[in-house]
Amino acid sequence: MCEDLIKKLTGKNKNDYEHAAGHLVNNADINMFRELAAKDDFLFDFVKQNVNERLSAAVTDENYKNIFALMKVYSPSYEDFIINTLVKYANEDITDKMLNLLESGSVEEKIYSAKYFSRIQDPLAIDALRTNAFSDNEFLNINCAIALGQFGDNESFNTALKMLDSADEFEKLSGVKFLSAYGDISAVPAIINSMKVSSMNENIAGEIPYLMDLFQLLDNYYDDALLVLNNIINGLGEILALSLVLDFELFEVFERLIYKSEDSKAAVVLLNAQEKFNTLTENDEYLFDEDKDTKNEVYDIKKLLSTIDNKKLEKLIYTELNEESPFVYTALDFATDLYAIRELLKSNNQTLILKTAEVLKKLDNLDENTKTVALLKVTDTNIKSIIRAL
Repeated sequence: MCEDLIKKLTGKNKNDYEHAAGHLVNNADINMFRELAAKDDFLFDFVKQNVNERLSAAVTDENYKNIFALMKVYSPSYEDFIINTLVKYANEDITDKMLNLLESGSVEEKIYSAKYFSRIQDPLAIDALRTNAFSDNEFLNINCAIALGQFGDNESFNTALKMLDSADEFEKLSGVKFLSAYGDISAVPAIINSMKVSSMNENIAGEIPYLMDLFQLLDNYYDDALLVLNNIINGLGEILALSLVLDFELFEVFERLIYKSEDSKAAVVLLNAQEKFNTLTENDEYLFDEDKDTKNEVYDIKKLLSTIDNKKLEKLIYTELNEESPFVYTALDFATDLYAIRELLKSNNQTLILKTAEVLKKLDNLDENTKTVALLKVTDTNIKSIIRAL
């Protein structure tokens, strides 16, 4: 029965979808809602938007309290329907109930309740929002952060800032995600600094444009913005979802950078982007499950990047071929000047020495004498072993 009702709810026949929507809301049909939520990944966004509108239209002054029963199932796709309904009918009793659910409800109920308090700002909710802000559930964390950001809660903001200095990379990333959702752009420099020293730099980079978009970053923190963008490029298709090309407006960002390609850092980023988008379009596994809009955008970006003057950019990257540059590892991937590459074997950075040796190997220029030079500066036994095996 549920399957048939869901087909009607998501279909085109007005009588059918109005009947199905009315059934779900009037009967607080939790099983139907659970099956609907389970289809989140299989329905087009416009279909889910239609469902939100149809369910909202089925809510009346007589049945709106049935929405509380649906809160036992969490779906990001229908969160707006539930929260908009509760906000529309908000009163002291509803707010008290939502506060109780935030404090002692199920995880799913807490997620919805946290979002409610981003719209209905009752200060009595602040303690419970702080308590749940760094839970094991990412949806709950984000909704608590959004709500606390609406309150301008300095205590939770400062707690998240301190997490950026954690030796635990996952705790650091949790702090970044909180700050991204909280929405205070004053945290941007601290997040960028944490990215620079993190082994999860691509993950952190992928959060920053939600707090400050890449155009603002380029206007306010140009060099650091390029590093953020470079890490996003590195993460695309592996760590970061390809749909971010649309979310972050990467076509327009690259279009802007092409006009600044006299800059060595921009040159490195553009060459890296060109190689990445060539890779993404040469292997079906990257694009197979993506929607039409994402696929088209990836191909449009590839076409745009194919217009850059590679020889011109390759001449610029050598400015970044020094151990102080955060772009040095990427620049090495595109360097061909053997003398400039070999100079990096004098570095005090053992990881950089390894990367340099690998590049020389790729260029068929790693002889035993060069290996010896590299090994003289290396004390890490693992790195020594890798270099010897090249």
